[in-house]
Amino acid sequence: MSPLPARLSLLAPLLLLGACASSPDYLDTNAAVDARPECTSQPDRPGEPVPSWCERKQEVRWSDKEDKIDLKGKDDKGDDRR
Repeated sequence: MSPLPARLSLLAPLLLLGACASSPDYLDTNAAVDARPECTSQPDRPGEPVPSWCERKQEVRWSDKEDKIDLKGKDDKGDDRR
């Protein structure tokens, strides 16, 4: 048996655990730009600046912060359902 599959079998669980510890946040401004009428007729000349509110951006940010989730099972009335 070659050492490569053995290393992959040890590395795969570590990579999966690492992927579970972070989550992507997808940001997209296309809908907001399309909703603004002043952004529909942008000049087509190269080098001319585009206003910041008409700039289209797509980005993904990886976040490793832990969002706390309440798993107590209580509703708004305060009674505890078990």
